[in-house]
Amino acid sequence: MAVPLPPPGFDDLPVEEKIDYLQSLWERVTATPATVPVPDWHVDVVRERLEDVAAHPDAGEDWKTVRERIRKRLSGRR
Repeated sequence: MAVPLPPPGFDDLPVEEKIDYLQSLWERVTATPATVPVPDWHVDVVRERLEDVAAHPDAGEDWKTVRERIRKRLSGRR
């Protein structure tokens, strides 16, 4: 079944409501993760990154450190 793109009235919404609408659509799609296709190249990228982490376990920073740096950076934007 063809769906009009964009749906009627979408272009008239404020940007924030457009984003909310898209977020709700995405939540509906991902409500059943097993039905969401994963392209082979995504699997390849994940495999490569896992191999890199295994080969260089001390490289990079832990999530707590990275998260704190991001929070500090974002707090300066206000």
